[in-house]
Amino acid sequence: MNGNQLIIIAILVGAMGLFLWGRWRHDLVALAALLACVIAGLVPAGEAFSGFGHPAVITVAAVLILGQGLQVSGAVNALARRLLPSGAGLTVSILSLVGLGAALSCFMNNVGALALLMPVAIQLAKKHDIPPGKFLMPLAAGSILGGMTTLIGTPPNLIVSGFRDSAGLGGFGMFDFPPVGLATAAAGVLLIGLAGWRLVPARKEAETGTFESGAYLSEVRIEEGSKAAGKSLREAEKLLEDAGGQIVGMVRGELRLSAPNRRRVLRVGDILVIEVEPESLSDALACLGLKLEGEDTEDSEKKKKKDQPDKKENGEEERPEEIVIQEVVVTPNAPLVNRSAADIRMRTRYGINLLAVSREGRRSVKRLRAISIRAGDLLLLQGPPEAISGFASEFGCLPLAARDIRVPRKGQALTAALIMAAAAAATTVGLLPAAVAFAAGALVMLAVKIVPARSVYNSIDWPVIILLGAMLPVAGAMETTGAAATLARFLLESLAGGNPVIALGVLLAATMILSDLMNNAATAAVMCPVALSAAAGLGANPDAFLMAVAVGASCAFLTPIGHQNNTLILGPGGFRFGDYWRLGLLVEIIVLAVAIPMILWVWPL
Repeated sequence: MNGNQLIIIAILVGAMGLFLWGRWRHDLVALAALLACVIAGLVPAGEAFSGFGHPAVITVAAVLILGQGLQVSGAVNALARRLLPSGAGLTVSILSLVGLGAALSCFMNNVGALALLMPVAIQLAKKHDIPPGKFLMPLAAGSILGGMTTLIGTPPNLIVSGFRDSAGLGGFGMFDFPPVGLATAAAGVLLIGLAGWRLVPARKEAETGTFESGAYLSEVRIEEGSKAAGKSLREAEKLLEDAGGQIVGMVRGELRLSAPNRRRVLRVGDILVIEVEPESLSDALACLGLKLEGEDTEDSEKKKKKDQPDKKENGEEERPEEIVIQEVVVTPNAPLVNRSAADIRMRTRYGINLLAVSREGRRSVKRLRAISIRAGDLLLLQGPPEAISGFASEFGCLPLAARDIRVPRKGQALTAALIMAAAAAATTVGLLPAAVAFAAGALVMLAVKIVPARSVYNSIDWPVIILLGAMLPVAGAMETTGAAATLARFLLESLAGGNPVIALGVLLAATMILSDLMNNAATAAVMCPVALSAAAGLGANPDAFLMAVAVGASCAFLTPIGHQNNTLILGPGGFRFGDYWRLGLLVEIIVLAVAIPMILWVWPL
């Protein structure tokens, strides 16, 4: 290896380490890697940001807008109502939900498909009286599998197509992926829906002392007249046990106690941190006469007015402002991540109270308003429905409880579906390049006001766009320095022994492992040059090796960090890091078993 090859490999290893560490967001790591390449002279300064004009980047942004149009138009909800059977048994319900998630992911971003169906999954879990994770993990896996079936299903497919075009072979077409993708996804969906879901840990039935999926940390204040005032912690805990709650911490002035002495006598003004199921929260408050810390004096005045006889003004009854309690989950890369309620002035700026936080197996006696929010956290918010909806949209939160769906204007669902179909058809028949066709489709959705202009930029997952634009020049440096060819030779000589079929399998397995540990788009960008060099070294069909990268980069099932969908279900499912491999390993084995023969059949070496 020469000096430039060692430098680019060192930069990539460092970037992968930062991806795994997770302290920095993926887009920031990608930008750091790009700047390191520029400083080292591996990427010309004038071409540093050329990746942002790459067709793959434009296509990803356009597809996200089109997916938003399918969502807000009601097309997806209409499809869900018609395809999900009512009154079906557990296995049929899971299989139908997973299949629908995979189908939606064919034509819209798979993260968006999961977000749409998460409330449905939780409702089905309640209906069948099983932990929500039993529906959520299969749904996440199904939506990931569905993404590999079309060009626009997931960013790795677009990146692979872009590398094929850069190699002078032309980009993959819209439906070059289905022969391999559909067979692999169908096998995975059937496995998950019929038997695999049984491997998902039932976290709701976890052993005592763990932080269960539905349990919340809530702050409650002891006020004048409260039954808790003057009682010891032991006595208060005894009363709370009947309501299914327990005291896990206490705040008195500036003193915060994670394990307060059970003989300590409670005083007016003390704040207790209690762990309780959402449905038992009101019982826990009533048994000790406690008050949620998020409820301020203004709320109390409103309640008093509500309890008084109705007054009439100008012949009309005064109606108090509607206040609801809403459960939401924080999405990966949301603007709220690493910020607290105090940082964003949640109460004063948005009129919303943070009542409780649920986080995977961890407890904290910090004041709720000071807790740093993380991806996958469940938040219990109190406020007007419109305020909570606007806050959730602005800060990247998804509602989990049942909610009303505003019916779009008549005909919008059909119009949105036709626009998406027209864009896909234009790409399929070669009338327009993918980037141009889908950008035109996005523009039409804006013109007919299916996607409001004010929210169009909120539809785009900007961290993914930055990551793609930054990593493409880095991946190009792998090729220009010869590092990709060197790695390909190692792959061929040391692991595959010069056999193209074994090399194909090794490449697919290696890509899957990388995708489990780092962002799937970054994995595709790193592995495509290796795939092209390996195919050239063996004199084999480069399409087969590129397709192996596309499949492998789309299959991240072993960890919660490999794919955003895995992160998104971490909190709602009550999962831990080690819960994913049980189902994930089985799915990845099935992917290897089905994808390799299909690639060899469709794209002969």
